[in-house]
Amino acid sequence: MSESLYSSCAEVLSVCQAAKDDLAALLDPNTGFAPRLRQLCRDQITEAENSASSDVSQEELDVLRMEANTWGLLQAVMPARKTEPEPHPHPRILLAKNPYTPTSTLAQAIMHSSVLLTELVVVREWLHETAPQPQHPEATTGYWKFTKHNVMQALRTGSGIREGLVKELDPDAMNRGDGRSLAADDAGSEKSLAQALYSFVRAGRLDEAVELCRKAHQPWRAANIRGSLLFQWRAIANEQRDDDGIDDAEDAEGWQGNPRRKSWKSTCARAALNPNLPDPERILYAALAPCPQTFSVLKSACRTWEDHLWAQISILCEEKQTAEMIKLGGGFWDGGLAVLENMPSPPSQEEDAAEEEEWEREATSTLETLGSVHVEDGPTADHAFHVSQLAIILDRTSSLLETSATGLRDGNFDPESSEYPTMTRFFAHLCLYLRMIDITVPPLATQVILEAYLQVLEAAGQRELIAMYAGALGDNAVERYAMFLTSLELTADVNERRLALTRAREHGLDVHKVAVVTAERTIDRAFELLPQMKGPLPSVIALQATPSDVELLLLRSIEWTTFEDGTHDTALEQATVILRYFLGAGRVSLAKNLVEMLPRELASIDQPEERATEYLHYRQFFTIWD
Repeated sequence: MSESLYSSCAEVLSVCQAAKDDLAALLDPNTGFAPRLRQLCRDQITEAENSASSDVSQEELDVLRMEANTWGLLQAVMPARKTEPEPHPHPRILLAKNPYTPTSTLAQAIMHSSVLLTELVVVREWLHETAPQPQHPEATTGYWKFTKHNVMQALRTGSGIREGLVKELDPDAMNRGDGRSLAADDAGSEKSLAQALYSFVRAGRLDEAVELCRKAHQPWRAANIRGSLLFQWRAIANEQRDDDGIDDAEDAEGWQGNPRRKSWKSTCARAALNPNLPDPERILYAALAPCPQTFSVLKSACRTWEDHLWAQISILCEEKQTAEMIKLGGGFWDGGLAVLENMPSPPSQEEDAAEEEEWEREATSTLETLGSVHVEDGPTADHAFHVSQLAIILDRTSSLLETSATGLRDGNFDPESSEYPTMTRFFAHLCLYLRMIDITVPPLATQVILEAYLQVLEAAGQRELIAMYAGALGDNAVERYAMFLTSLELTADVNERRLALTRAREHGLDVHKVAVVTAERTIDRAFELLPQMKGPLPSVIALQATPSDVELLLLRSIEWTTFEDGTHDTALEQATVILRYFLGAGRVSLAKNLVEMLPRELASIDQPEERATEYLHYRQFFTIWD
């Protein structure tokens, strides 16, 4: 992982923590926490792909892409969960006021009346956004060019149509049950076109799919795809207009979409289930009008875990809309005049709530199956990011963090794997993000995850970032940051140590406690490694040996408590302990160095009297020694 990514994520965290009381800023679609991190991941991917000397593996890039997508998912669903929804009229109220309400307006009202349906529609849009780039078939210069040439040649020469070749050139020529087909080149082009159109539908790019049909000289395909659009006619809909009163001319004067979409959908379903049609055609029809009956056809095209998720959510959304429209009677555009004359009686609020609860249970149960679905391409269903995405969709972030922490604690994740830094960084920032937007996170799991990320930062040499993330550990923050400072041993000079304590203050840590705990841990570490004094006292006039690293570690441990006036009492206590050891071990030069390192302010401390007197005697001793 690029070292710049660590610091960039920390900068985003710092900026957003400064605005932690501004929920709107944290959830902003462009400058909020999640979109910022998503953009960092995308920038990292772009940089690696454009750099000839990049040492980032394809596996690491794929994981970064999944992380970027997961931050996009969080941005898609969290704002609605954390903010009050705007009031929207119930679809029954719309029909009561205007029985000619267009189906698109009713569909919007149905969506707004169900929290889960609203979220699933948002997730489907996210899946469209993150879908692979659609395929583009080879350009064609005409409609069934090779087949047309063969047919026209046969007609001109009177030699008869080639065996097995279609006799007509209309779109249904291959579906008449006589076993005839197109010329090989045209058949290949048809297959490529159908597969390309499916990839555009999978990505939610219907307008481009329509344009592709027109370029392929097949306008009936374009009409078929546009049949999926809901009927819209703003001129007769009770919709709020813009304040300036200016409407688009097409919206105001004409209608759009399919006023007979119900019939179109049933026709698509029959086509998807028709075994006489080529598989790419059946898959395209199943994708345009997803339903439980055609699920097996659509599933055959699902290669990745995301494809399976998209298929299931598309069916859930479509079926929910259909079921609610049936309960409403469909209005004039789905049911005709008969519906207007015999409007169904509305169910009670209790019945509505019970039905919604039952549908939510069924939808949740359906989505849970994605946790074990088999995939052909890409990461499996049990990949950490897929598990995370499914948990986010199901609003189970607490259990996600618990499971992740358990995996880290039990050693289920390999710290040496290329994915480990990315995974720990994601989960650490997920904990902090959820905490910032006031979503409860399990405290023990958060500590385990942050500790794992701190270890990643330490291994990557990101010393300047440790204080920020250690500060998020709450009650354990001081101990954890002190542990890190202790691990520096002799690698940091006095200025770096002073700067490390300054960072602790910047991130809300108690600097005095950090200094004291770090000094205590360092002294304990040194005494564990130093030999115990035995036998007679050594000579103090003999030639002094070069100090060992452990002795220097003990000597410099006093630096931590000499930076701040508030820790000078502790510095005096620790100095007397260290001086006793050095003098008892005959290391007079080191003891003298220690006294010279101590700030003058220590001499003015007079309590406790015994310690102050002992320190005075050491100073007098070295004055005489000189």
